[in-house]
Amino acid sequence: MPAEPMLRVSHVVKRFGGLTVADDVSFDVPRGAKMALIGPNGAGKTTMFNLISGVYPIDGGEISLDGQVIDALPARKRIGVGLSRSFQNIRLMPHLTVIENVMLGQHVQATSLASLLAPVGWQRGGRWRRMAEERLRQAGIDVDPDSAVSGLPYGVRKKIEVVRALMSGPRLLMLDEPAAGLNPRETAELSAFLKGIAEDGLTLLVVEHDMSFVHDLCEQTVVLNFGRLIYDGPTKGVQDDEAVREAYLGTRRVATAEGAGRAA
Repeated sequence: MPAEPMLRVSHVVKRFGGLTVADDVSFDVPRGAKMALIGPNGAGKTTMFNLISGVYPIDGGEISLDGQVIDALPARKRIGVGLSRSFQNIRLMPHLTVIENVMLGQHVQATSLASLLAPVGWQRGGRWRRMAEERLRQAGIDVDPDSAVSGLPYGVRKKIEVVRALMSGPRLLMLDEPAAGLNPRETAELSAFLKGIAEDGLTLLVVEHDMSFVHDLCEQTVVLNFGRLIYDGPTKGVQDDEAVREAYLGTRRVATAEGAGRAA
């Protein structure tokens, strides 16, 4: 019997007024997979992330995490059952330090008022802080943990947001354009870091435009176009798929127009 996927999106529908932005979308993310979710601008990638993470309610279908249906859970409770994400636009607290921002991600592990306050504690040698500093080190973020994030380069702040998302101890980590704003060296370091944490059993679902990053990190890829699923398979074959090529390049439409022009 096949293992239960970590994430199952089953016939999901979402409409905004008369516009259908997710049109009967179904795909599985296997346990321990590193999967990309890609598509042209406006394909519905971030919308799908928002549906999975609970930012938007779905209008039809079902979403389950590790066998548990979660589409009725509010976003904050989805974190508690093992789902964490980053956002396309950085959502760090600019008035807080690097370490404080990272430690905010630990609050989901709190079981009492005392443990809720612990991650914001001011104990330099405390367990929570040591865990956060170790994650920063593993991610290759070489900055003063007590410096304000507002003064850091964009690419560094993107990596800090990834680390913060990890601090909740997720089973599924969803990253929305994590390589955006990173230089080639930083991109390679981020890919290596994510491969390392995936080896510990973490499942990854990544929205990304940098196809070099996608090919380096992800074995499987799902492609959306106008809210519909057009490809679900190996990353190495995605650029050879006719439907994907048409979505990105308009191949069939261009060929038809050229043929019509010659006939005229």
